[in-house]
Amino acid sequence: MKITAVALILLLAFFGLADSAYLAEHIRTGTPLICDFQGFSDCNTVAESPYSRVLGVPLADFGVAFYGLLFILAALELAYPMRYVRRAIQGLAAAGLIASAYFMFLQFSVINAVCIYCTVSAVISLLIFVLAYFIEPFAPHRRAIEIPPWPGRPPRTSTRLVLPPPLT
Repeated sequence: MKITAVALILLLAFFGLADSAYLAEHIRTGTPLICDFQGFSDCNTVAESPYSRVLGVPLADFGVAFYGLLFILAALELAYPMRYVRRAIQGLAAAGLIASAYFMFLQFSVINAVCIYCTVSAVISLLIFVLAYFIEPFAPHRRAIEIPPWPGRPPRTSTRLVLPPPLT
């Protein structure tokens, strides 16, 4: 299941990268986006809103970096499985999900327009987050060690410190 989940994350990251690259190209060239689906979607309004930039950098560029990094990490995990790479994928997936939820909130409540490309990116982020759960449990079993009381003081109760499992 782990290999399948990582392979699907790799595929979804590729599609997210293509989606974000298309939006980034639109911002660089200024050409209108092809996205009017019978009046339902208004991508140009969303792409030209003041919320489409963070610190002067277009959100599409952040999307290219996000999906590009996820693609590289997923490919690395397929080639050389390592726990910290899986944890990095999970962390990025969580950050992407939170960011996507915030940007979807902005679309529906503040901008009052829907960008189909942004919605596709949010769905991809959600799917990557769900798949990231299957590559490594978020809360693995932890081992506990006993902490001795301070010298000269009797212990009130047994104190236990939970440590993460060693990296493999």
